Amino acid sequence: MKINELRDTLALQPLSEGDTDREVSGGYTGDLLSFVMGRCPADSAWITIMNNVNVLAVASLADAACVILAEDSVPDDAVLSRARTEGINLYTSPMTAYELCGRLYALLS
Repeated sequence: MKINELRDTLALQPLSEGDTDREVSGGYTGDLLSFVMGRCPADSAWITIMNNVNVLAVASLADAACVILAEDSVPDDAVLSRARTEGINLYTSPMTAYELCGRLYALLS
């Protein structure tokens, strides 16, 4: 499934978008950045509540297709500006991480 399809299906609010035609092959959920760095598969949708600048660095290192911030988490303007500059697909959702994981799993299975 492409990022733009995932965005529309889950009604994600875009905060920053890059290549929305990129394929999402799976998902990963976590807030411990060192775990995400070492365990998030490339091309995954990473679900987190973390909203600081380190999320962008980890998303790039892990080659995540997109980052979905659960529970309406929204980063500050500096983080948003950097995400836009780097072309990172960053979204927010009112759903909990649990809800997002369930819906993502159902869509990609």
